[in-house]
Amino acid sequence: MSANHLLIEIGMEEVPARFIRGAADQFRHKFEGWLQEARIAYGTLSSYATPRRLALLVTDVAEKQEDLSEEVKGPSKKIALDDQGEWSKAALGFARGQGVSPAQLYMKDLDGVEYVFARKESAGATTAGLLPAAVTSIVTSMTFPKNMRWGAHELKYVRPIRWMTVLYGAEVVPLDIAGVQSGRLTRGHRTLGGEIELGSASEYADKLRGQFVMVDVEERKQAILDQLARMAQERGWNIPIQDDLLEEVLFLVEWPTALSGSFDASFLQIPQEVLITSMREHQRYFPVLDMEGKLLPHFVTVRNGDDASLEQVAKGNEKVLRARLSDAKFFYQEDQKLSIASALERLEKIVYHEELGTVGDKVRRIVAIAGRLAKKLEAEDKTAAVIQRAAEICKFDLVTQMVYEFPELQGVMGEDYARKAGESEEVAVAINEHYQPRFAGDDAPASLAGAIVGLADKLDTLVGCFSIHIIPTGSQDPYALRRNASGIVQILLKHELPLELTDLFDAAIAVYQSGELKRNEAELRKDLLDFFKLRVKHVLSERTRYDVADAVLESGLGLLHVTVGKADALQNFVGDAANKETLDSFVRVMNLAGKADSDRFDSAVFAEDVERELLQAWEQSRSKLDDALRAGECKQALAQLSELREPITRYFDSVMVMVEDEKLRNSRLGFLRAMANDLLRYADFTKVVW
Repeated sequence: MSANHLLIEIGMEEVPARFIRGAADQFRHKFEGWLQEARIAYGTLSSYATPRRLALLVTDVAEKQEDLSEEVKGPSKKIALDDQGEWSKAALGFARGQGVSPAQLYMKDLDGVEYVFARKESAGATTAGLLPAAVTSIVTSMTFPKNMRWGAHELKYVRPIRWMTVLYGAEVVPLDIAGVQSGRLTRGHRTLGGEIELGSASEYADKLRGQFVMVDVEERKQAILDQLARMAQERGWNIPIQDDLLEEVLFLVEWPTALSGSFDASFLQIPQEVLITSMREHQRYFPVLDMEGKLLPHFVTVRNGDDASLEQVAKGNEKVLRARLSDAKFFYQEDQKLSIASALERLEKIVYHEELGTVGDKVRRIVAIAGRLAKKLEAEDKTAAVIQRAAEICKFDLVTQMVYEFPELQGVMGEDYARKAGESEEVAVAINEHYQPRFAGDDAPASLAGAIVGLADKLDTLVGCFSIHIIPTGSQDPYALRRNASGIVQILLKHELPLELTDLFDAAIAVYQSGELKRNEAELRKDLLDFFKLRVKHVLSERTRYDVADAVLESGLGLLHVTVGKADALQNFVGDAANKETLDSFVRVMNLAGKADSDRFDSAVFAEDVERELLQAWEQSRSKLDDALRAGECKQALAQLSELREPITRYFDSVMVMVEDEKLRNSRLGFLRAMANDLLRYADFTKVVW
């Protein structure tokens, strides 16, 4: 079967950079799905995207659909034949519905019952004939975060469509969408290029490159990275590349050219986080650091064009940046005139949530929760005082001009302003740290004070939202509750805090009950525990096998650093084939224990030496198991349990558990249940797949 390449390009006015990646993926997935559903064979499918276009290039697209031959089941023989053995009305209707003659019907046995069948044959349609309707449907069905209408057209789209290039081989596929007809003309760079007439789909990328458009996303990205790396090497700079900034710049340009500029070194008196944020958020500039990570008075930007007149372009960017940094300097100086006490008063007028009060109310809850956690941990007086003060003022910077302008600087500015206001270094640092981890991969707070205030803040958010039925579903999580829960897990693990999740829930729920808890407490606790269990399972799945994670989670969450330690030790344990017999002995105990009504037993009825031997070995191991788990020595705890293997093996070799004597049988089962309960304190070994 012969084949041609297919090109589909939607040319538009500049699309917001943050929409392009998702739109390109959606376009690709929709068209891939159609090709498969339409039974059209093809070679490869490449997705292209720039600010002005979305495109697909599909190689070796078959000229027609694959022919279809399918067997269709009809009514049973009893219904399909009448009393004379002729086809019934039901069978004749089935034949008409499948487009076959009654003579083509046949019987076939299916699970002991005969049914009438028809073989339906249909020749594949031509690809050229199917494409106009398919492409039109796919292009017009795409969805975007925001749409617009233009002219008198009914179509709502991310931006107005200005041209469409649709070629199948050398032929134009005729389309008309929103008054734009498809053709073989595409457009190069808005200022450096011109119109391009394509003779065939395969010319697309090369001809556009000749008109200053790198249509391939990965090629364009690599060009940006190479230019930044070359500039950094030549000048001895460190140019940190933030993924989200790179992604945005990538979809702001069609022909990337990196250039650098400078700003007045006097601006370096402002905290470098402020300058970096201003450059990134307002101008999409990459900051320049020295090798020690200190900001230099330079920036790098990526131009959408060639390298002509770069000095003039740099001067223009410098002028704009100077105004931005002057604004930041003004905000910074004005904020320092605001006292912390005045800032806290303003928090009383900012609504946190209509059912949960103001930000001032939230701060009071944070103070109370943090105080309870500090008491639970028996924190030293000095540390407790730092926790108290940091909790009291942790949100004061939310009313500053700098945080209003750049919300991502909350905490960063709080640390700086608190230090300048005379707060202790420990308090200032804790204010910043309590927001950590801010995103996936970010560090947890380094100080205990920052960790405790961070736990209190995140707990208040979770318990408050869950209490008013704000619980994440699907991908919706407007209050970042998953991130808050993951942050709590990360903090507990980093500091190995002797706090169980139930301890955290106790502290937060007690504070809400002093006011008003808006849900049944038992239901609230269950929802919170289930929510956290998913977060912990995610942590374990990144470190261990899925079955090991499931086995350990069945023992309960407990102290999270111990839970993770158990999973790590069990992962290593099952990785050694020599331990299979030990695991089998544990599984045998746990399986038989499931038949017990309780874990009560009377050892006086035990008649065999091996069962008294196992009882003694188990009793000796219990206290050692307790000590090891309490100390977080999970490998030692598993080794302690492993010492039961030989007594368990001898027990099952010599003892019949399910005897007729009811008292003896129940005592033996109760004994196994008691032993299984201890095993379950480590993991449910029946879930481990050997």
